[in-house]
Amino acid sequence: MRKIIIGVMGPGVNATDLDLENAYQLGKLIAQAGWVLLTGGRNQGVMDAASKGAKAANGLTVGILPSSNNTTASEAVDIAIVTDLGNARNNINVLSSDVIIACGMGAGTASEIALALKVNKKVILLNNDENSKFFFQNLAKNQILIAENPVSAIELVTKLLLETL
Repeated sequence: MRKIIIGVMGPGVNATDLDLENAYQLGKLIAQAGWVLLTGGRNQGVMDAASKGAKAANGLTVGILPSSNNTTASEAVDIAIVTDLGNARNNINVLSSDVIIACGMGAGTASEIALALKVNKKVILLNNDENSKFFFQNLAKNQILIAENPVSAIELVTKLLLETL
C-alpha cells in the first residue's frame, strides 16, 4: 500500500522561532501518524526543523533538494532527492505531497502555495501573518485552510485525507 506523503513547506534562513517550533511539532506529529514527511530537504529553517521532529518520532523523511548534490541536506533527511532544479524543485514538492502544510511564510513558500492552488490542491496555512492569510484566502478561498497550531493542522490533514483518499 502506498504511503501518505505530507509536505511541510516553509522559509529557510528567515524562519522565525515560532516557525521552527511549529515545524518541529508538525514533523513529530506527522511521523506519529505513520505518514512520510516531505520537505525542501535543506539543513536550515522549517525544512530542517520538521525533519528533526519527524526523526525524533522515528518517522521517514524525504528531502527534495534544489542543488546538484546533497551537501546542504538536513542530517535528519532519510531520502535526499537531488534535483539540480533550483526553485523549480518546488513543483516536485507540491505534486509529490498528498497534503501540503505551509508553516511560516517566505517567497519560496508563497511560490509553493501558488503552485498547489494551480493544480487544485488544498493548502493548510500555519502562520501568524495576517497579510498572507488574507492574500491566499482571497486568491483561492475554497482551497486554503487555516490552522492555529500544529495539532489543528494535523486534524485538518486527517480530514482532507478522508475526503480525498
